[in-house]
Amino acid sequence: MTKPLSEAVESLKPSGIRKFFDIVSEMKDAISLGVGEPDFDTPWHIRDEGIFALEKGKTFYTSNAGLKELREEICNYLKRRQGLEYNPLKEVLVTVGGSEAIDIGLRALVNPGDEVIIPQPSYVSYEPCAVLAGAKPVIINLKVENEFRLTAEELKNAITDKTKVLILPFPNNPTGAIMERKDLEAISKIIIENDIYVMSDEIYAELTYKGEHVSIASMPAMKERTILINGFSKAYAMTGWRLGYACAPEKIIKQMTKIHQFAIMCAPTTSQYAAVEALKNGDDDVREMCQAYNQRRRFLMNAFREMGLDCFEPYGAFYVFPCIKEFGMTSEEFAMRFLEEEKVAVVPGNAFGESGEGFLRISYAYSLENLKIAMERFKRFVEKLRKN
Repeated sequence: MTKPLSEAVESLKPSGIRKFFDIVSEMKDAISLGVGEPDFDTPWHIRDEGIFALEKGKTFYTSNAGLKELREEICNYLKRRQGLEYNPLKEVLVTVGGSEAIDIGLRALVNPGDEVIIPQPSYVSYEPCAVLAGAKPVIINLKVENEFRLTAEELKNAITDKTKVLILPFPNNPTGAIMERKDLEAISKIIIENDIYVMSDEIYAELTYKGEHVSIASMPAMKERTILINGFSKAYAMTGWRLGYACAPEKIIKQMTKIHQFAIMCAPTTSQYAAVEALKNGDDDVREMCQAYNQRRRFLMNAFREMGLDCFEPYGAFYVFPCIKEFGMTSEEFAMRFLEEEKVAVVPGNAFGESGEGFLRISYAYSLENLKIAMERFKRFVEKLRKN
């Protein structure tokens, strides 16, 4: 019998995150700080709109690109928050989470053999999606001394005549790093000079703690070469609603919509009605959640300082990325021992790329009460390691 499986799929490594979740789910009294999921309920007025849509029998397919009203509200939001102007009928596509937008965006852009530049540490889906699109991933290993930001020099050195797309993962999962205006201005020049495209994953745009988020699409001459990806999971605590979107030039959105049409049909209808309400009336909810995350962020940073543990200060998303190199263990060994001995699950940094080795991802999308208990256990574990 011929070999039944795709070589490209077989070559993909499973997510380095899952096994810790599987273990902790069966461990009594364990605390998980591994999932990038808000501990807040979706705000009630947003849930209520979803319920109302069901009660009114709005359970039909929407257009492939999404509800017209939702696409209009996405454009209103981006103009209000980022000063960006998109055509809701031609330049916006509603997707099943930001992850679908990443997948179909790459498939719409790349040809076999094209190179996709991926700064790491970063979200685990970028590299597999590039491979499945037939592209060659080119990894830039970001450095803690640069606060895990992408520099113009690093980008310039990674570009070849086969480069097609740069994935820009900021605010960053897992590091919490951000790119400020001056950083974006510097890399924009390199992008334009080399005539490449950018996929800017801005799912954590509302969760920043050092000024307002700046989109690279707002830089001069960048909107026409950028796919901006965002969604509702993180800012509005709507992970299970599975809703995201992409904004890009019409010629790109047209091809992404074609893939979306054949693979998905449309994003969940109930979720789309709820998302309209989120964008219209959810700004206060986002501010309240962001303030709570910032309080937790400051608590963790102070806890690490008291332990004498190195951790650069993150200013975005809801993760910290402390360094554990002093203990002479791999990040996976450290995480596994910490889980087994103290019943706290964190994610090894190398799950997000080789440059994440020697670090841990700790999510603060959890209650302050749980974070306090976890940090007591972390301190006890670190003190034990230092004595040995």
